[in-house]
Amino acid sequence: MRGLILIVSYWIHLVASVIWIGGIAFVLFIAIPKAKQVLGAEASKLMVEFGKRFTLLVNYSIAFLALTGIALISLNRAPLAGEIFEKRWMIIAIKHIVFLAMIIIHFYRGLVLAPKIGKAASSAEKANLQKLSLSLVKVNFGLGLITLLLSGILHIA
Repeated sequence: MRGLILIVSYWIHLVASVIWIGGIAFVLFIAIPKAKQVLGAEASKLMVEFGKRFTLLVNYSIAFLALTGIALISLNRAPLAGEIFEKRWMIIAIKHIVFLAMIIIHFYRGLVLAPKIGKAASSAEKANLQKLSLSLVKVNFGLGLITLLLSGILHIA
């Protein structure tokens, strides 16, 4: 039974990672450039609608990543006595710090930055806030890639 729980947990963990990080890649490299090319100045309206739907998927992904991450650590855990400073546990700790940073950026963009963009008094202020938001998406993409790299390292450590 433990093996089945591990397999399902890994699978859900991977699917949630693909949805979040793959979704960011899609938005950055396909949706935004094509929306700007086809819609010009109206692209931001489409991206707001994409963002609303994608945010819901990311929120679910975060929940599944957290729950399955806890399950995976609990089920794969070796006794911690004396091992907390070993390379494997340090990598896990770094991975979780990066994951936490991604979560903070995600919710900052959605709960703080998006309302500011909506209430921006001038088009210049709105453009600056949108630029900041896009930069944070890029940072999250980079952090996501780092998380995946650390996951790969964990499998050979």
